[in-house]
Amino acid sequence: MSDLLKIKVSLADRVYPLTIRRDEEENIRKAAKSIEAILKKYEDGYAVRDKQDLLAMCALQLASRLEKIQTDNLVNGDDIGAHLDRLSEKLKQATQ
Repeated sequence: MSDLLKIKVSLADRVYPLTIRRDEEENIRKAAKSIEAILKKYEDGYAVRDKQDLLAMCALQLASRLEKIQTDNLVNGDDIGAHLDRLSEKLKQATQ
C-alpha cells in the first residue's frame, strides 16, 4: 500500500491538489484551517480586495511567529560547551 495520499486543500477561494505522506495529512489540514482563519480575520478587518494581499499578510504573520519561536528556542552553544566542560571535569575527578 502506498504511503502517499492525494488530497485537495482550499486556500483563498482556490483549490490546491496535493500529494502528501499519510502521516502529514492532519498537519496539512490544520495548517490550511489556520490560514483560512487568518485570511478571514484580515478580510474582515481591512479593506483589501485582492486575495494575494491577504495571503501576503498571512505569510508575514506566520513567518514572524516562526522567527519568534526559533529565536526563543535558540540555545547558546558557548553555554553548552562550558557546561559540558564542567561535567567532564567532575567525571574525571569522580573516576580518580
